[in-house]
Amino acid sequence: MTKYEMLYILDASLSDEEKDNLVKKFEDLVKADGGVVESTDRWGMKKLQYPINYKSEGYYVLMNFEAEKSFVVELKRIVGITDGVIRRLITKR
Repeated sequence: MTKYEMLYILDASLSDEEKDNLVKKFEDLVKADGGVVESTDRWGMKKLQYPINYKSEGYYVLMNFEAEKSFVVELKRIVGITDGVIRRLITKR
């Protein structure tokens, strides 16, 4: 398995419960495929560098995990179509 990190930005207008559910959903996806979530750092609310979909703030989360390459492609697709996620970036460590 390869180590990855995923930085994603959630919509600032989501409630705390909705944010927690999305973070847990992405962690559970990694675990369900046999991967390992090493850490999840919630950076909190930050101002975006430029407006995205007319939004100027977002909730930043950094997740470090180990998974197979084939799963990372699927994770990128799932996160990309999930409501509430403004941006995501998955990089190999």
